Amino acid sequence: MNTTVLRSTFWVLLVAFIAWDYVHSQPVDLRYEAPLIAAGSGQHASGGHCSMPD
Repeated sequence: MNTTVLRSTFWVLLVAFIAWDYVHSQPVDLRYEAPLIAAGSGQHASGGHCSMPD
């Protein structure tokens, strides 16, 4: 197969997947999301090894 055909097929499939994902996903509420700088801060998890007593 020609490399141009393979490249074109790849990009068409990638754009089609992104379009499908955009249509079928629920919108992201940016006001509800925590800022990235706050990742990992706050209350401990309610399960797993992080919540075990010291």
